[in-house]
Amino acid sequence: MNQSLISRRYFLGECGVGLGKIAAASLLTNNLGGRSLEPRPAHSKPKAKAVIHLFMAGAPSQLELFDPKPQLSKLEGSPLPKSIIGDQRYAFIQPDAAVLGPQFKFKQYGETRATLGSPLAPLGAVADDLCIIKSCTTDQFNHAPAQLFLNSGFSQPGRPCLGSWTLYGLGSKTDDLPAFVVMSTGGGLSGGSALWSSGFLPTTYTGVQFRKGKDPILNVSTPDGISNDLQKDTFKLVNQINAKRHALINDEEIATRMASYEMAARLQSSAPELMDLKEESEETINLYGCDRDEHSFARACLLARRMVQRGVRFINIYHSGWDAHSNVKGSTENNCKQTAQATAALIQDLKRHGLLDETLVVWGGEFGRTPMVETNPALGRKAGRDHHPQAFTTLMAGGGTKPGTYGETDDFGFHITKDKVHVHDLQATLLHLLGFDHERLTFRHAGRDFRLTDVHGHVIKDLLA
Repeated sequence: MNQSLISRRYFLGECGVGLGKIAAASLLTNNLGGRSLEPRPAHSKPKAKAVIHLFMAGAPSQLELFDPKPQLSKLEGSPLPKSIIGDQRYAFIQPDAAVLGPQFKFKQYGETRATLGSPLAPLGAVADDLCIIKSCTTDQFNHAPAQLFLNSGFSQPGRPCLGSWTLYGLGSKTDDLPAFVVMSTGGGLSGGSALWSSGFLPTTYTGVQFRKGKDPILNVSTPDGISNDLQKDTFKLVNQINAKRHALINDEEIATRMASYEMAARLQSSAPELMDLKEESEETINLYGCDRDEHSFARACLLARRMVQRGVRFINIYHSGWDAHSNVKGSTENNCKQTAQATAALIQDLKRHGLLDETLVVWGGEFGRTPMVETNPALGRKAGRDHHPQAFTTLMAGGGTKPGTYGETDDFGFHITKDKVHVHDLQATLLHLLGFDHERLTFRHAGRDFRLTDVHGHVIKDLLA
């Protein structure tokens, strides 16, 4: 045959040379638009190699847990001064709603004198590892857009989340587990699966959700009646078809599909091993306060440590139920009982395994809670707090962060008075700890370059060790 007539289609389809090897190479490197799941260097040497983001969905009350305001107790039952409220409007309360004082006592812990409300007393054991940012602020005041904004830098679905940007920039360190894992405890999430979506990035960078029950990952277990040989033959045939189609049209989503089949096959052995806690000591189980078989925030935290040990790059644990429009005291106590001990245990456990210095742990919600009380007999609400975007608290530990307390709010916990940290600043700082210049980590889509921080954000250098 004339050499000039040998087309790519003939070489792949008719000649039959190398198709299996090409398919395997596609599975292993997942080359998508010049990017790959193979590990690659960041813009600079990272301080954090992995992230565990403990997302307290619904928004914990900073006034009960981190930011004591005696002035609120003095004003309880009276409205805040109008000069403080300004033109602020809220979803469920009027601006002249009465003040509600802090519901718990506070105590200082460790050499850093970290101030924590009594429900978070277990965190006192790791006080000197905590970077407490009391001056976070956001543009959003409702749950879904605020959760999306914190995770993706945008208030509507369609943008890549922080985990996807991380994976896009750094690739994967593991062949046997997804590099980006999501777990959820508590109730539903206002932002839904868009919170761990890759948006306009290739879907290979989307978070993989681990669910409760016998089969934590959907579509991994072999269906009843399917033998190993039949499954292998099916995978082989499907991948040959996908590889041939990918060679013809170079569709990145076909490459993602091929990689997902390969990962599913590997997960049939790696996922059960990961989820089986039999090898963990009773001391470790008790440290986290979990049962070996239950589905809880505590167990998710222990699994997160095991994932970091196995090379998982980014882990989201969502714990919903913090939306305390009524009975903020009881709601806060209940959620802290489920999360505080496990959060402290995770930090302690990472530290004793020599992993905390290179693992960034983040704890926080999408916004804060109002100094004013929410009481609505028609909705059955009393002694609660509404959404407050102006000021909230986020914790970080490990991964190159500096222990201590950063930022201040006014006497009412309403406005930030020192060292404001916007959500985009927080995102820029997290990316910096991972070794990225947030202005250079971009993806071209719809004719322009996008980034997590949009056109905003700067690294808060005072948070860095």
